[in-house]
Amino acid sequence: QVQLAESGGGLVQAGGSLRLSCAASGRTFSRLAIGWFRQAPGKEREIVGGISWSSLGTYYTDSVKGRFTISRDNAKNTVYLQMNSLKPEDTAVYYCAAGLTILVLSRYEYDYWGQGTQVTVSS
Repeated sequence: QVQLAESGGGLVQAGGSLRLSCAASGRTFSRLAIGWFRQAPGKEREIVGGISWSSLGTYYTDSVKGRFTISRDNAKNTVYLQMNSLKPEDTAVYYCAAGLTILVLSRYEYDYWGQGTQVTVSS
């Protein structure tokens, strides 16, 4: 069993930065890939990116490449999502998720989810 909790969301102006954290409990966290997802009002939940358990593999959706960076500290059971050059279209509730040892892109492959943290980017 893994429990996840996101933090770090807030209101920021376009062009600004935020760092989200995903704190996890559970002995198996260090062997799990972590995905970051977001859901805007009226839209499907979409993957933002993910990181393998070893940090050797990462994935970013095209719209955030070059602006967002995912990292993890397994000693602290925490994964981070550094978001730079934020745009109004990045406004959404952001979720971290875990489920498999390999990094996958489909939200249906993830068993464990945090409660989400709101990110609002004003223009």
